Amino acid sequence: MKQQKIFHILIIVMVGWMLLSFNITRVLAQNQLTLRSLEVDLWPEYDRPSVLVIYHITLPAETKLPVELKIRIPTSAGEPNAVAVREADGALLKVSYTRTVIGDWSEIEFSATMPQVQIEYYDPTIKISGNSRNFTYQWQGDYAIEQLNLQVQQPVGASSMTINPNMNKTFKGSDGLVYFSTEAGQLDLGQSFNVSLEYQKTTDTLSVGSLQVQPSVPMGSVTTTRRTFMNYLPILLGTLGFVLIFGAGFWWYWQSGIGKERSKETHRRRKLVIAPAEVIPEGDIYCHHCGKRAQPSDRFCRACGTKLRI
Repeated sequence: MKQQKIFHILIIVMVGWMLLSFNITRVLAQNQLTLRSLEVDLWPEYDRPSVLVIYHITLPAETKLPVELKIRIPTSAGEPNAVAVREADGALLKVSYTRTVIGDWSEIEFSATMPQVQIEYYDPTIKISGNSRNFTYQWQGDYAIEQLNLQVQQPVGASSMTINPNMNKTFKGSDGLVYFSTEAGQLDLGQSFNVSLEYQKTTDTLSVGSLQVQPSVPMGSVTTTRRTFMNYLPILLGTLGFVLIFGAGFWWYWQSGIGKERSKETHRRRKLVIAPAEVIPEGDIYCHHCGKRAQPSDRFCRACGTKLRI
């Protein structure tokens, strides 16, 4: 009996160890995932008096999908504005996620079913003092990154803008706004990265109100509208059903003999109408053109004037 209890205890310990090993392996595999690229867009005072942060994540081509991802964002940002994957046709499709608050940072966990991922959130920690604005962004090093790219949008009405690290590329976008960008290179797992912004701005005007070209899908409202065969399937099935029911009813109507009998009756009546001579009594004279009865002495029809056949 004692040996049996020991055996049961050993079985429980082995099962527990196997489950623990599986979880450890899964976590290590997740942490060992290296992002092929990460582009971070920082848009201060774009459509809110805060900083819109956009992550464009690309996974390695050899990644087995779906894969679980965990990205930390500031707890002060609240719920992310969007967590989405980019489908093969380029459309963004929102995916479900869980948010776990861990002090000043919240962990956003979700399943990536496609190799390209987009995450958006609004960081309210921008500091406004009179005409001065300053903001600091931080990447927490959740994954190793092969290539980190940074892009900063200059707010409408901003001046004396300084960015650290310095961004060596400046260009004007199709929306008429000025952008600064740089390639930060490779980052290791656990390696953090900071970007600080400072600029002057005399008004509280948001950039979105001054856009020269409005986006077709506003940031923060990632939607997907696609027409496929499945959209029209109910209509097609309904039409097909109507045709089948109508055809079956017509076939039954004709095969039952009702249709045939009515067709014969109609044909018989037509013969009576077009052949009045069959019912003309002998000795009487009728106009062969209009069918009106004539007097014995008439040579022409009194109704239509046609010469009678006497």
